[in-house]
Amino acid sequence: MTTLTKDAIKKSFMKLLNAKPVNKITVKEIVEDCGINRNSFYYHYDDIPSLVEEILNEQADAMVQISSKDTNIYDCILTAMDFALENKAAMMHLYNSASKDLFERYLNRVASYTVTEYFDVYFSEEQIDDDDKQSIIMYYKSLLVGFVIEWLSSGMKYDLKNQVKRLCQLFEGTTEIAVSRCRRKK
Repeated sequence: MTTLTKDAIKKSFMKLLNAKPVNKITVKEIVEDCGINRNSFYYHYDDIPSLVEEILNEQADAMVQISSKDTNIYDCILTAMDFALENKAAMMHLYNSASKDLFERYLNRVASYTVTEYFDVYFSEEQIDDDDKQSIIMYYKSLLVGFVIEWLSSGMKYDLKNQVKRLCQLFEGTTEIAVSRCRRKK
């Protein structure tokens, strides 16, 4: 029952968040939408920011469970972006809210995982110094996070999937070049 109640709260919150900004959502609206009482909400969450944090952490955890062994970097990135693309209005509302820092932590965590997973799968046979590996991962993670933040800052005015696909096409092979430079360093 506890899981069902929490799921109902999260579903109602996401429904409301896709319709309006975080600061316009009240606990009263959430509980009315999901048909529970206020005490039930406060049994599970201290406040709305704690609810936001749990949702973002769960989404990041779900991303960590997805294997990218049979995909390319573009597919890995799109998988990481699926939640944002499915909830564009909610993401914009979170990005423009007091919970922006939680959203940015979520974005960094998902991007870091995505790039690390891709690197570990496709370059597992390479003997690369840990510092070099972490530098490459940080570089690509920062690009991905920056790209998503730029998309949000622009009001999501362009097709993110097409832009990311084109970006991947333009920079195809650059990771291999970086890895070969790591080999030459030894």
